[in-house]
Amino acid sequence: MAELWLIRHGETEWSLSGAHTSRTDIPLTDHGRQRAAELKEYLAGKTFAAVLTSPMQRARETCAIAGYGDVATIDEGLREWDYGVYEGKTTKEIRVDHPGWSVWKDEIVCGEAVEQVGERADGVISRALAAIPVDTNGAVALFAHAHILRILAARWIGLPADGGSLFALGTGAVSVLGFERETRVIEHWNRGFEG
Repeated sequence: MAELWLIRHGETEWSLSGAHTSRTDIPLTDHGRQRAAELKEYLAGKTFAAVLTSPMQRARETCAIAGYGDVATIDEGLREWDYGVYEGKTTKEIRVDHPGWSVWKDEIVCGEAVEQVGERADGVISRALAAIPVDTNGAVALFAHAHILRILAARWIGLPADGGSLFALGTGAVSVLGFERETRVIEHWNRGFEG
């Protein structure tokens, strides 16, 4: 049966601080590159029917260090949620002016609604499944960002896009979506590499 391997990029300065990072194209930290090297060890020998990556350098760099840069295809659908005016701000900073604000529940001014991100995730799922030959067992790797991958997991199991709020996802973590018979399931979630 088909599997989707969700791989979140390694640490950046903004992921470390908790700042919402979408359009801002920042590199991995040294620690983020170390985590990507650990991903390479973890994924050693794993072949994928396709490798899709976000166009952002933090995802592409993680993909390359993990050993899949030469076979990866950019998929615009894997871009992180567009946070609009909240780009670069932490939830704590946003709540100074908007008490109780949540990315999952409140309007994203000049950005994307959670349902729009869900539609993008649905497209990624369709493209990933289409890359696996019919009637075969195969896997597709998706190198991307926390919120888009959380939303993608929610959509995989039939939840609305805001169901992504139920899944925590660390930097450099690996998760696997698959099937139990014909039912879509989460096989593994948030496999990290911290010692």
